[in-house]
Formats: sequence, structure tokens, C-alpha cells
Amino acid sequence: MTEVTQDKEFIEYIAKAIVSNPDDVVITRTVDEMGVLLTLKIHKDDMGYIIGRQGNTAKAIRTLLKVIGAKNNSRINFKIEEPEGSDRKFEKREEKVDTDMVDDLKI
Repeated sequence: MTEVTQDKEFIEYIAKAIVSNPDDVVITRTVDEMGVLLTLKIHKDDMGYIIGRQGNTAKAIRTLLKVIGAKNNSRINFKIEEPEGSDRKFEKREEKVDTDMVDDLKI
């Protein structure tokens, strides 16, 4: 493994080991003035496996990529692309304010 592709091969290995559809794993590596950007495309049914509960799996992958980047003196960013046909909904949560509680806090 060369320094240039070590990060990409690492993500590919991890992602294929985690997901149910390893043949659908595609990693794109781009380099610009900001550093290295690794973009992961996976099957829509595998999003939960890569992200994990409360994003813990994705956070762990990003942490390990930082270690690889530090070893190779580069900044590595990791992006997970939302798959086409994903049934995940991006709805803004409404904040419910208990007005009685707020009134009690007023002096």
C-alpha cells in the first residue's frame, strides 16, 4: 500500500466489512488545497451500518482517518453520500416550549 492510497484502501476495507452489500461500496478520493476528501457511496439499506447509533461508527471512522492523515502529514475529510432512493427524511424538529415553565422562570 502506498501512502497515496492507504486512506482510500482503509475506508474500502472497513466499509465492505460492515455493510450487507459490499459490491455497492464506491470510494472517490479527491485532493485539493483543503486536503484529501474521501467520499463514500453505499447501498441505501446500508446507511445505518456505516453511520451507527448516534453517528458513533462514522465518528470512529473519521477519528481513524485523522490518525492516518497525521501519519502522512495530510488532512483527510470523510463524506458519506446520501444514496438515491433513501427513505431517510430530513425534517426539522419542532422545539416544544413549556410556556408554564418559562413563566415560572421569569422574575
